[in-house]
Amino acid sequence: MRLVGPSGEQVGVVRTEDALRLAVEANLDLVEVAPNSNPPVARLMDYGKYKYESAQKAREARRNQANTQIKSIRIGLKIDGNDYNTKKSQAERFLNAGDKVKFDLRFRGREQSRPEMGVRLLSGLAEELAEISTVEAAPRADGRNMSMVLAPTRRKSEAKSDQRRRREAERENRRAKAAKRAAERNAKTSETENNAAATE
Repeated sequence: MRLVGPSGEQVGVVRTEDALRLAVEANLDLVEVAPNSNPPVARLMDYGKYKYESAQKAREARRNQANTQIKSIRIGLKIDGNDYNTKKSQAERFLNAGDKVKFDLRFRGREQSRPEMGVRLLSGLAEELAEISTVEAAPRADGRNMSMVLAPTRRKSEAKSDQRRRREAERENRRAKAAKRAAERNAKTSETENNAAATE
């Protein structure tokens, strides 16, 4: 069999018995990596460590793989200013998290005869959110409804890794503050003990 060393160096073609002896001497495992080649290829490695590292890589890949969702926000044509700002900030939160946002506008009564007002409202929302999103589906009427889809400019995996870094920084900050408080408490305690010892 063709033997590959632990660092990836080529040892050469050796007998199976010699390869097993080398594995025992090096305290490593002999793993067949290409059984169908001629001659078969085997590698000297720590198989437990190899399995652990490949599981870690698979876990990291799953963590970085994020499924983008479409979040739906319903609005009306006669929306109040505060409601408008609330819906806009909700959309910002979804877009910053890496999700798409679908605005659903429902026409009531005579509003159905004024679709241009709906287009104006949705286009205004798209303009205000232009820094963090792009229009994936322009405002489109469908019976009594009109919808528009905005896609985030950042990918979901980037947003998730940013959130993870921010959480870790906050956690580290809290730990540092707790350690500082504990050090101050210890300093006060030792100071009072020293004062008490000095008065005795």
